[in-house]
Amino acid sequence: MRILLVTGTDTGVGKTVTTAALAVRAAASGTVAVVKPTQTGVGPGEPGDLSDVARLSGITDGYEGIRLRDPLAATTAARREGVALPSVETQAKLIEELAGTRDTVLVEGAGGLLVGLDAEGNNLADLAEYLTTPFKFVVVARAGLGTLNHTGLTVEALRARGLEIAGLVIGSWPEAPDLAEQCNLEDLPATTGVPVIGRIPAGAGEWSQEAFVASAPGWFK
Repeated sequence: MRILLVTGTDTGVGKTVTTAALAVRAAASGTVAVVKPTQTGVGPGEPGDLSDVARLSGITDGYEGIRLRDPLAATTAARREGVALPSVETQAKLIEELAGTRDTVLVEGAGGLLVGLDAEGNNLADLAEYLTTPFKFVVVARAGLGTLNHTGLTVEALRARGLEIAGLVIGSWPEAPDLAEQCNLEDLPATTGVPVIGRIPAGAGEWSQEAFVASAPGWFK
């Protein structure tokens, strides 16, 4: 796929580290750009998710749509700050332009799939409707209890719109998984009909760039 949209079953599930790992994998066969349409919880001059992607992967071709101070949903943070959010159509246009000159464009969403990204409350799934370049979604999920329900709901929402899913990635896989985590690894494909295509080791976001780049391709099937 020329465009991969990285969404999560919730906030804090490992989307940014997964995006960095996917960037490493994609860079082995071509040029890569990373887009963060909306970044919240970060002030002017502070490092955001794109900084973490660059720190881990070495990929510095990153594009941040808008930055908001409060660590809230974009629509709420923008309202509190009195900022006008760009429409998802405008955000999709940037992604399309990048896809015209890069082999792969990775787009990291904010929070879960249905979190609003513009003033009308349109979300990452709505943004995808404006893309004409081939794309698929990658769904990042937790390893532990609750993930079957949250992942199933996210997959169901994507399928209801006819949006293709490349696979599931467990955003933080422990070195010694407990019973629930091991069972979830087996049950996620069965309950969702979507394969688990990757597992990111717990704590990988703190690794050195050298270690991360050397290991990341092996985390995916």
